Amino acid sequence: MLRIVHDGTPAFDAELDRLERRGESDFERVEPAVREILAAVRAEGDTAVLRYAERFDHRRPDTLVRVTGSAAGAAMAPDDGAAALERLPEHAASAMRLAAERIRAFHARQLEFFFSRSSGSPWAGFRYEADGVSLGLRCRPLERVGIYAPGGKARYPSSVLMSAIPAQIAGVKEIVLATPLQGDASDDAIFAAAHLSGVTRIVDAGGAQAIAALAYGTESIPRVDKIVGPGNIFVTVAKREVFGSVGIDALYGPSETIVIADDTADPMFAAADLLAQAEHDELATPILLTTSEKMAEAIGREVERQLQLLERRDIARTSFDARGGAVIVSSVEEAVALGSEYAPEHMCLLVRDAAAVAKTVRNAGGIFVGDDAPESLGDYTAGPSHVMPTAGAARYASPLGVHDFLKVTSVIAVDAARLREAGPAAARIARAEGFTAHARSIELRLQGGEADGGPK
Repeated sequence: MLRIVHDGTPAFDAELDRLERRGESDFERVEPAVREILAAVRAEGDTAVLRYAERFDHRRPDTLVRVTGSAAGAAMAPDDGAAALERLPEHAASAMRLAAERIRAFHARQLEFFFSRSSGSPWAGFRYEADGVSLGLRCRPLERVGIYAPGGKARYPSSVLMSAIPAQIAGVKEIVLATPLQGDASDDAIFAAAHLSGVTRIVDAGGAQAIAALAYGTESIPRVDKIVGPGNIFVTVAKREVFGSVGIDALYGPSETIVIADDTADPMFAAADLLAQAEHDELATPILLTTSEKMAEAIGREVERQLQLLERRDIARTSFDARGGAVIVSSVEEAVALGSEYAPEHMCLLVRDAAAVAKTVRNAGGIFVGDDAPESLGDYTAGPSHVMPTAGAARYASPLGVHDFLKVTSVIAVDAARLREAGPAAARIARAEGFTAHARSIELRLQGGEADGGPK
C-alpha cells in the first residue's frame, strides 16, 4: 500500500507534481453552490440557515442559537456547558480540562510576546516618544469572533478548545461557535469544550450556511469581525468568498503530514504517525521521506499491520492509496529540503539529533521533534493550537494563535514644532503626486490658517 519512489526519477517528478496540486479544481467545483448559499443566507437570514440545515444535515434545530453561561445574565440550561462537563465520563472530563489548561498556559505566554498585560499598557510593538513626537502601535482584541468546528464525519471538541482559547486569552468579549449539533449525548463534549474555552454563543449550524450567517448576521446570529477554524471544502470556499466582509484566519485543506525517518527510526512509530493523519480524511496526505529503502519497506509493513486495528481503516487506506507514499532520498538534509519546499501542515522528525535537524526546517505548520513528540500530542494536549496552515501556506502563514484575535492601530501625535520640521517635505511629496488637498491640509497649519486668505 505504501508506494515507494526514489528522488530524481521520473516517477518521483510525477508524484511531486500530483501532490502539489492541492485542491484548486475542487474549489472551482463547489463555488457555484457556495455562492448560492451565501446569497440566500444574506437575503433570508435564519430562514435560509434552517432550510439548508434540513437539506444537508437532514434536521431542523429547535433552537438555532444557544447562549452559554459565559454571556452576562444568560444561561443555557439544560445544555449548560458546566453541566455537560459533569455528565462526561471522568476520564474524558479530566483529559479535556488538562488540554484546556495546557492550551491556555501556552497562549498566555504567547500574549506576553506581544505586550505586557500586567502593566495595563495599550501599547504593543513599540512606543517612541522624544522631542514632541509620540509614535507607536496600539494593540486591541477583536470584539466578536466566529469559531467554526466541523461536525460531519467526526466531532471535534478539541478544535473548539484550540480555536476559542486563543481568542479568550486575547481578550475577545464575544466568541460565537458554529457547529452542527446532533441533539443527543454526543453534544456534551462540544458544550463542555465551549464552557472551558469561554464561548458565549453556540450556533447550531454547519457548512457554508454557518459561515454566511457569521459573516453577514441574521435575525438571531450576530455578525462577527473574523471567522476562524477548519472545515470541509464548502466551509473553506465560503470563507474565501466572504473575506472582505469579514476577516478570516486562513483557508484550510485536508490534513498533511511528512514523516522524515533515517535508519535509526522505529518503523512502528513512523507508521503510527502517518496513520494518525491518514484517518482524518480520504484526501489527507501521509508522506514518508527516508534515507533507507529497507526502512521504507519496514514502515510499509507496519502501516498494513496497524491499519487493521483502526476504526477508520477504510478512510486511512483511501488516503494512502490516493495521496500517500514514500520517497527514498540520499540524506536527511535532502529530506528536510524537500519537506520544506512542500511546506506541510505537520513535519515529524524521527532522526538522529532531531533537535538540531529541526533548526534547519524552513517551512512547516508544526515541527515535531523526536520519538517522544508525536504529532497527535499536538492535536490535543501539547499547548499550541492544532489549527495549522495547509496546502503550502506554511511558506507564509502561521498556526492559529493569540495574534489572530488582535488588531494593531498606528497612533501618531506630533506637536507644532515637529510639524514645522516634517510638514514641508510631506507637502512637497503630496504636490508631486497631484494631491493638492493633502498638501494644503499641512500648509494651512504651517501658515497659521492664513493661506488663501482663510481665517487664522
